Amino acid sequence: MADYVWGDSETQFFYDLDPVTVLNSIDKLGFNTTGRCLTLNSMENRVYEIEIDSGEFIVAKFYRPGRWSLDQIQDEHDFLLDLAQDEIPVIAPIETEGKTLFKVDDHELHFSLFPRKGGRAPEEMNEEQLQIMGRLLARIHNVGESREAKHRIKIDTESFGISNLNFLLKNKFIPMHYEGQFEKLVREICETSSDLFKDKKIIRVHGDCHKGNVIMRPESPYFIDFDDMLMGPAIQDIWLVTPAIDQDGNMDREILLEAYQEMREFNRAELKLIEPLRSLRIIHFCAWIAKRWEDPAFKNAFPHFGTEEYWANQVHDLTTQLHVIKTSLNPYPDYF
Repeated sequence: MADYVWGDSETQFFYDLDPVTVLNSIDKLGFNTTGRCLTLNSMENRVYEIEIDSGEFIVAKFYRPGRWSLDQIQDEHDFLLDLAQDEIPVIAPIETEGKTLFKVDDHELHFSLFPRKGGRAPEEMNEEQLQIMGRLLARIHNVGESREAKHRIKIDTESFGISNLNFLLKNKFIPMHYEGQFEKLVREICETSSDLFKDKKIIRVHGDCHKGNVIMRPESPYFIDFDDMLMGPAIQDIWLVTPAIDQDGNMDREILLEAYQEMREFNRAELKLIEPLRSLRIIHFCAWIAKRWEDPAFKNAFPHFGTEEYWANQVHDLTTQLHVIKTSLNPYPDYF
């Protein structure tokens, strides 16, 4: 991920962001806020539900300093606007005077505004819901390939694997007696998987399309939180919607893919990327917490990070993943 580029003072201001600053920033854009400001759950950014004088609510998202460049944030907004233009159910940023990204006075802190959309997270999806999700993902990916997000990260074994490993090693986050095992596993997973990423179509994808980033509404599921959008293969979104590896999980994925292929062609060779991508997500998650460890919210949310038990679990999980990846590459029989 990007290094911090705006310095410790801006980072501290972000930690200490208060409702007065939030409301004043929004009022200066021409919205008349009533003073009602509710903090919403978000680990990475600071997100608030704001009432305006019409009685409506909007959502303000203040971006963590240094996580993304302004160009990378604009890539996210452009993707959302492209999707909304194609009438795909996403929550696109509100445009004011042709802009979707705004600056807090006297600080290099930026924010954007979104309409509020209520809904509930999906539980187990039935066949009809899986089919709807498949068609919607296909439509998202059709729009995703219409142009490139030039400033966004491309997911592969280098960006999500080796780069994150190097950060953890350099900053001594891994206990010494687990460090060698962890490093060996990550390098072997990346080496074993790297060829699978070659020659796969890379498009704009949601990137973090788990069920927590889908809300169910009467008219349609809505996809939310494109903050982690990537350039990557289509399967990155598909496996996160249907992550299970048992027989039922495979059946759900096939139902979704059958509907997906009504709207868009799918390269089934991408199925072999599921376990490498699952492994990279584990590695990336370790580094993500480590990079945010100075944020008090992360210490509260992940109290077991850094403990013996935590790193023992990571080594165990990656050991399992390496075995699954090697098994999936065995052509006798071909499970895919």
